[in-house]
Amino acid sequence: MFDNLTERLNRTLKNISGKGRITEDNIKDTLREVRTALLEADVALPVVKSFTARVKERALGKEVSLSLTPGQEFIRAVYDELVNTMGGETAQINLAHQPPAVILLAGLQGAGKTTSAAKLALYLKERQKKKTLLVSVDTYRPAAMDQLKTLAMEIGIDNYPSDPQQKPQEIAASALEYAKLHAYEIMILDTAGRLAVDEEMMNEVKALHQLTEPTETLFVVDAMTGQDAANTAKAFAEALPLTGVVLTKADGDARGGAALSVREITGKPIKFIGMGEKVSALEPFHPDRIASRILDMGDLLSLIEDLQRNTDMEKAQKMADKIKKGEGFTLEDFREQLQQMKSMGGMAGLLDKLPGMGSVSDKIKEKVNDKSMAHLEAIINSMTKKERVRPEIIKGSRKKRIAAGAGVEVHEVNLLLRQFETTQKMMKKMGKGGMRKMAGAMKGLMGGFGGFPGMFGR
Repeated sequence: MFDNLTERLNRTLKNISGKGRITEDNIKDTLREVRTALLEADVALPVVKSFTARVKERALGKEVSLSLTPGQEFIRAVYDELVNTMGGETAQINLAHQPPAVILLAGLQGAGKTTSAAKLALYLKERQKKKTLLVSVDTYRPAAMDQLKTLAMEIGIDNYPSDPQQKPQEIAASALEYAKLHAYEIMILDTAGRLAVDEEMMNEVKALHQLTEPTETLFVVDAMTGQDAANTAKAFAEALPLTGVVLTKADGDARGGAALSVREITGKPIKFIGMGEKVSALEPFHPDRIASRILDMGDLLSLIEDLQRNTDMEKAQKMADKIKKGEGFTLEDFREQLQQMKSMGGMAGLLDKLPGMGSVSDKIKEKVNDKSMAHLEAIINSMTKKERVRPEIIKGSRKKRIAAGAGVEVHEVNLLLRQFETTQKMMKKMGKGGMRKMAGAMKGLMGGFGGFPGMFGR
């Protein structure tokens, strides 16, 4: 996410880092580069102008921390304004309403409304323990109703049986009565999209809004459309009393223009950000954490939350105690870690949250994928229990048997064993120095070994 912007800003901000003091002259070129970086990221021109003006004002202002160098002070000014541009505080979802609280999703066709409806339902179920009903009123695209029904079954959420022969308002009204009768706390309404903003579409969604009186009216928009996302959101905000935005497909957006433009152009906060195709890949939008990612500072808070949410704490404690005692990290342990990484969105999602990953080449990053994680797991599964605990006994004939069992070549088993040794060293660092050393070790692995053990395709 934001790879292009991160790379450009990092290169630009290095130019100011060695300055003895900040003056209008020595930041002039840097500000011009920042402006170019933002424009290349498809950030809307008015946002770029106001952003660079505020950074300049803040950097040349009187507030200078004694603990920072002038170069660091300028970078802090860029960080603060990135946070400010994206909304400052994290915008919470409002569910304070007599049940059921209605959440209405609006947006253009193809933006990801149906998937976002399911993702949001899962988020509310897992993190807020809310009994939720999913409802599709997209009578123009019956496949949308089928899609929502399938997703609902996949995540264990109730789906209202919509009838495409009915009018959207009729479906919404009967679904609302059903939700009240069956004590649902939340009802998520997936509305129809169009290929463009049109009067018929707006009138229909306005009628649905008036009928259901939602506590949240969220505009769902594709991050990869850049500043067009902000302009479309503005058109919807003028027609509907939007309460916020859901930014989808952000994992495929290397630029970041939408995230940096939406709030300032619409005045509406980004409340959620979609970070992948998986139904669990929806996160609350934290402007401070996204700013940290853009400046390649990582997002360890989100990483820690992911770990807490997806980790078996009893197993994790046993692992920590084992490492602290110096008992060693085995291939059996490593397989468990792989399985937990998959539940956190895979290796790519994890790396995105680690500091310093902007300096890792795109060629290496592109090879990180879930298929290769499964590939590595297959090699470990082909080993005996004794071999997983004592990998040093894996020699010639054993390697051939393991390779045949996993459907790989012997050299791939050798690669796994070599890289596993490095992983053991990393785990020792974790035992002694915690998250910071883990981040450093991870970055070292990426650079020195062409990637995390086994994460890359054949």
